[in-house]
Amino acid sequence: MIAYYENRPQEFRGWIGKKLSCCAHLHQHLELVFFLEGTSVAYADTERFELQPGDVFLSFPKQIHRYESASHEKYMILVVDPEMIPEFAELFAKSQPTCAVLHGVAEEPELRDIVRRLVDLNNPRDMYETAIRRGLLLTLFGKLLPRFEYVGLQSGSSHAFHTVVDYCTQNYTKDLSLSFLEQELHISKYYISHMFSERLQIGFNDYINSLRVSYACRHLRSSKLSVTEIGSLVGFSTPRTFNRAFLRQMGMTPSDYRKQCRKEK
Repeated sequence: MIAYYENRPQEFRGWIGKKLSCCAHLHQHLELVFFLEGTSVAYADTERFELQPGDVFLSFPKQIHRYESASHEKYMILVVDPEMIPEFAELFAKSQPTCAVLHGVAEEPELRDIVRRLVDLNNPRDMYETAIRRGLLLTLFGKLLPRFEYVGLQSGSSHAFHTVVDYCTQNYTKDLSLSFLEQELHISKYYISHMFSERLQIGFNDYINSLRVSYACRHLRSSKLSVTEIGSLVGFSTPRTFNRAFLRQMGMTPSDYRKQCRKEK
C-alpha cells in the first residue's frame, strides 16, 4: 500500500461521511473518527483495527494511517491542526497511542454532541464562533486523550523516522538532500532513503516537495505575496520547479489554486 504525505492547508475540517475508505497517508494533523454505523477497517502504522458503531479512531500527527470500507458506513470525522490546541503539543510530539481505538465512546451523548457541533462550525463566521470552536476542541480532547495509553517515540527505526520527519518539517525551506541530513542527523543517507521507500513508497525529494507544496498552500490562501515569492519562501529554487511540483500534487497551478480559494471565500 502506497503511503504519501497529504496536503492539509486548512487548520480544521469536520464533516459527516458515508464511505471511509482512503489509501495510506500521513500529515501534520490529528485525525479523529467517530464511527456511527456499519463496519470498517482502520490502520495506524502497521496495526489493524476493526471499527464498529460506537468506536473512536485517533491518528496522531505524522502517523501513517488508512481505511478500508467493509459495508454501509456513517461517521463523523475531524481533521485538526495540533497548533489549535497547543496545551497538548508535548504529548503529540513525543508519543503515540498504544492502541488507536476506543470502544463505545462515540455512543456517549456528551462527546457525540461536541463532535457534531464542531462539524457545524467547520467554517466559523466570526471571532466568536472561532473561539467557541477552540473551546469545544479543548473540551473534546481533554476528555478523550486521558483514555488512551501512550508509548514514547524513543526506539529503533520508528524513532529515527520521526527524527528525520521532524527535522524536514522544521527545515523544509533549506536546500535539503540525503547527504545534508546524514551530516546533520548522523543517520546514514542510505538508511534515510530506505525508510522513505519502505514507509511511504516515495522518494526523499518527492516528500520534501510535498511538504513545500503543503506550506505554499497556506501562503496562497492567506498572504498577499506573489506566486514567485511564495515558491522561493517555501524552498523551491525556481518558479518552474515550484509550478511543476505544485501541479503534480494539487492538480492545478499555484495561480489557479489561489483563484479557487478566493472564489470559495
